[in-house]
Amino acid sequence: MSAPRSAPRDLARRFATKRETRGGGGWRRESFTLERGEARAKAREWFERFPKAAYMTEIEFWRELDDGRIEFTIRRLPSAD
Repeated sequence: MSAPRSAPRDLARRFATKRETRGGGGWRRESFTLERGEARAKAREWFERFPKAAYMTEIEFWRELDDGRIEFTIRRLPSAD
């Protein structure tokens, strides 16, 4: 008797879970929604704490919301942690 086949979404979920728990080589991301000045300060803090040369830190995504706040995601490699 053969094992039941997995649906594509089940396989995707399993691989995603494995990738998250494995750690190591994956990107670390953190998202923020802050006032413009606070967003600037938070980005500066990240680039000082995790320099681009060592961690490949970058603003992956950003946008200005209707209320003027900035929503953004910063990503970095955990290479030098």
